[in-house]
Amino acid sequence: MARYSPSIQKLITELGSLPGVGGKSAQRLAFHILDMPQEKADMLVSAITTARKSTCRCSVCHNFTDSDPCPICSDQTRDRSTILVVESPRDVSTFERTHEYKGLYHVLHGVFDPLKNKSLEDTTITKLIQRLASDSSVTEVIVATNQTAEGNATALYISRLLSPSGIKVSRLAQGLPMGSDIEFADDLTLLSALNGRVVLN
Repeated sequence: MARYSPSIQKLITELGSLPGVGGKSAQRLAFHILDMPQEKADMLVSAITTARKSTCRCSVCHNFTDSDPCPICSDQTRDRSTILVVESPRDVSTFERTHEYKGLYHVLHGVFDPLKNKSLEDTTITKLIQRLASDSSVTEVIVATNQTAEGNATALYISRLLSPSGIKVSRLAQGLPMGSDIEFADDLTLLSALNGRVVLN
């Protein structure tokens, strides 16, 4: 006899496929959803559907947005001489939380990771190079990939690509330990890393 009905098992399986959600957490979430009043469950489904339909990538920075260009790229008060390169849209939110960085962003949507079959072509690095080639106002690119082997390899690759351009390339430094994810850094650590960045080229 099956442990759960097929529909419940399907829900658990789909929830368990989400990053950071293990088997037990998926079961708890599934039964929490099933215990919800129908109205609440419908609101959850509607929120997911609306987000999927309404969200696109900004044509400039490739962050997730409801409007193109996104509000940050459209904000003429931002410092347009600096671009902070991050791995994911979550990292943009993390830096914005500090209220200290006033420049623009570029979201890679991944890093070079051969173990996961992620090549540099799977990122938006090519779009970054095209963006810089068409915008002479940028004088510094801050590479804020995670302090992992993959993040460091990607940062080095970007530095080498931009070396002939004369654009200053810097990297987040002190405050972020090796192997850490920017998403989970506290505000003071993140600010220290941003202010203590080192030049790569």
